Amino acid sequence: MEVFNPNSNINFLGLRRISLAVSALLVVISLGAMLVRGLNYGLDFTGGVLVEVQYEQPVDIGEVRGALDAAGFGHAVVQSIGGAREVSIRLQASDDKDAAGATKKSDQVADDVLKALKAKRADARKTRTDFVGPQVGEELKSDGIVAVLFVIIGIMIYIGIRFEWRFAVAAIASEFHDTLITVGFYAISQHEFDITVLASVLAVVGYSINDKVVVFDRVRELFRSARRAEPVEVLNKAINSTLSRTIITALFTAISMVALYLFGGPVVHGFALTMLIGIVIGTLSSIFFASPILLWLGVSKKDLMPVTRDNAELARRP
Repeated sequence: MEVFNPNSNINFLGLRRISLAVSALLVVISLGAMLVRGLNYGLDFTGGVLVEVQYEQPVDIGEVRGALDAAGFGHAVVQSIGGAREVSIRLQASDDKDAAGATKKSDQVADDVLKALKAKRADARKTRTDFVGPQVGEELKSDGIVAVLFVIIGIMIYIGIRFEWRFAVAAIASEFHDTLITVGFYAISQHEFDITVLASVLAVVGYSINDKVVVFDRVRELFRSARRAEPVEVLNKAINSTLSRTIITALFTAISMVALYLFGGPVVHGFALTMLIGIVIGTLSSIFFASPILLWLGVSKKDLMPVTRDNAELARRP
């Protein structure tokens, strides 16, 4: 299926100065927002009170959330567990630094939550109360950062083995670019950043590199098959010939994420929203960021020719 003519000759690289300037501006804004405003961390990172409630009859998550909203627990995270009769409710951690005091307050919060639920449904009963301290959230933050860096380093090793080093540098630069802008959106908008969003950031990293590998594979093929391979022409042709695949993949993935956002419930809103942003940023960066970086690094035909005796002698000639 071809949406765009693979033989078209749109001069994407002609816009490289503008696209790189826009990308640099977005990265600076994202970094500034993360440093100045910071992220609005969810309960997964800040710690909080966990209350598990069981009903005698099946209950709808929306009904539980409505009862909590009416009682003033508007920021509670409600999830179904073990079927339609059990739910878990997480609320913001107490500011009390004393462990005993915090535990006492969490018990009081749990009692208030149960009272609010019983006002709507008398068959609600509390089965578990737990307090998760902020130090657990700090560990999650550091582990999350390590996970993202581990993924990017693994991708760098893979690209470095599969392609020439210039491709690896361009791919890693675009990975940092996509990740920073995606996370920067959360710093600017102050949407809640929880463990689900972190998982989707890792998914964005994988999605983004997949699209770039497709373009880079085409670049390598064109360089090796063309007699006179001008880098700008080859890169433009590679982008044009893979454009249909890029747009179709992005479109259908985005449709899935929109459906997940609209019908998946609030628990997956963060995941779907992050993926939507990542899809847009990753698709655009494959065209307007990674390829211009590759051109700027000076990729050429001789860098991609198979290493043979004749090619090695040719490469040594002035």
